Amino acid sequence: MSEPSAVSAVDVRKTFDGGLVRALNGVSMEVARKAFVAITGPSGSGKSTLLHLVAALDRPTSGTIAVEGADLRQIHDLNEFRRRQVGLVFQLHNLLPNLSARENVEVAMFGTGVSRRDQQERAGRLLAEVGMTGAEDRTPPKLSGGERQRVALARALANDPAILLADEPTGALDSAAADQVLELLVRLRAERDITIVMVTHAPEVAAAADRVVHMSDGTIV
Repeated sequence: MSEPSAVSAVDVRKTFDGGLVRALNGVSMEVARKAFVAITGPSGSGKSTLLHLVAALDRPTSGTIAVEGADLRQIHDLNEFRRRQVGLVFQLHNLLPNLSARENVEVAMFGTGVSRRDQQERAGRLLAEVGMTGAEDRTPPKLSGGERQRVALARALANDPAILLADEPTGALDSAAADQVLELLVRLRAERDITIVMVTHAPEVAAAADRVVHMSDGTIV
């Protein structure tokens, strides 16, 4: 029996405003484990909506989504699921401005049973892994955009997730910083055997992935 896909979406539909807005219209997609998939398409095509459903930030109107073989409809504690299985990176880093880089990574481990000392040690290792050694005690306002995104990546990896979901992770960066973040994603995928699903509107960013999925008007084309 073959192992389950990292992500399996079957006939997923998502509507808003009482059905007046169709964000997703029958999307089916399989993502193999350890793959790096980019989802592209124009603004409003449904790519971020699909990513948010895979991240269990919202539930589909109909259809099924399974992550690492687990049907999200059967999971009651979605917060715990996200904490354990999914790492999230957004266009805006969403770091807490008054906390240091290390503390921002530690926050992701609160409530997991990891001791305070282990949280600190793991945060330090992850920041080193993303090239932020020496910046552990700096707060986000004292970091560049690219550095903030590196800290956000370290935070996303804090609980050793099976899947990293990135929504326009380079969208707010200049080209040099964007290239560095993409190189980091490629390296992390290779070193950690992690699955990455990335949303981007930029073809040059999507080119870093093994596979590109194009969306338009709520469907995969």
